[in-house]
Amino acid sequence: MGKTAAAITGISEWKPARVWEQPMFALEAAAQLAAEVLADAGLTRDQVDGILIGGLPESPMFAPSALAEYLGLRSNFNEVVDLGGATACGMIWRAAAAIEVGACETALVLCPSVPAPLPASSGGAPGKMQMPAYLGGDAWGSPQGQFDIPSGLVAATPGFAMIASRYLATHLVKPETLAKIAVHARYNAQANPLAIFRGRPIAIEDVLASKLVADPLRLLEIVMPCFGGGACLVQRADAARRGPRRPVLVSGFGEHLTHKTVSYMPDLLDTPIRVAAERAFRMAGASREAIDLASIYDCYTITVLLTIEDAGFCRKGQGAAFVDDHDLRWDGGDWPLNTHGGQLGAGQAGMAGGLSHALEAVRQIQGRALGRQLPRAELAYVNGTGGLMAEQVALILEGA
Repeated sequence: MGKTAAAITGISEWKPARVWEQPMFALEAAAQLAAEVLADAGLTRDQVDGILIGGLPESPMFAPSALAEYLGLRSNFNEVVDLGGATACGMIWRAAAAIEVGACETALVLCPSVPAPLPASSGGAPGKMQMPAYLGGDAWGSPQGQFDIPSGLVAATPGFAMIASRYLATHLVKPETLAKIAVHARYNAQANPLAIFRGRPIAIEDVLASKLVADPLRLLEIVMPCFGGGACLVQRADAARRGPRRPVLVSGFGEHLTHKTVSYMPDLLDTPIRVAAERAFRMAGASREAIDLASIYDCYTITVLLTIEDAGFCRKGQGAAFVDDHDLRWDGGDWPLNTHGGQLGAGQAGMAGGLSHALEAVRQIQGRALGRQLPRAELAYVNGTGGLMAEQVALILEGA
């Protein structure tokens, strides 16, 4: 992958919400996001020849063709990516790689994360969070459905709690250290008009006093699921330089996965982030010390701690000391982390929540992170975490 092959030029992001006031089908949301991101990049629909999406509820099969039909596109590169929280970052690098090999020139990365209008016969409240009848998302016959879920490993929180328990017991981490991650995320969210928790800062005492959900994880260490949407446009870099926005080059990436559920994780304290990040930094030819901002997937506070370690920003087992020794806030902090508030502060709007980390890095590099602009933002580390610390994607983004 060459540093000059592909760049992110346009972005669009909607304010997350717990209740979506105007329910729309994912196709409708994707169309609106596509129009917004094209306008931001100064391009027209007929210049798009690549489509990437994480799936469409209205078209479980043939999602790219359904989307192309709805948007009126003729596309040369079409991809459905299924990596959970790492999906958005996975779509970005796939788009960049496709551009480098000549499969397409301009690709839409779309993350509509909205509740579909419900049929009148369903009895559900439109626009509100609808929980599945069978949590876990594992079909009949899967190992997880037969063994993990009946044992209490339902959805994500118990699995991440197991990882946190092992980490805290091994490295004797103070609960205040993990709480600091949540507190600084909320602090950064106060400067983000899109953040769901804007106007609601918290202190370490608030985190430690919040409800214990799955020992040792407390309520304020866990993301709030909500709705929203996001998109970006990945374009051939030489064409991007002629546009209205500063191109943000996708100069390095890495992807790695080792398991699906935590019970099959080879080592609870050695995550796939390590391999993914090493590949990304090596490809970009960048050093950890040169990073101006980190946009780290933060579904839980423990995820951030392990990512800091396994991405190589400190030695293994020193993540807690790193957090204790650094200021993670956008205004004056010595190691700005998730300057938009992350998902802990801005809300986890499905796959759009994962995309928000990349979009924030783009804003900072382009100099339009209004109200929270860093004095220097040339090189960013971005990552996505999917499943139970399973699927990992790392990106290095830099200004052209």
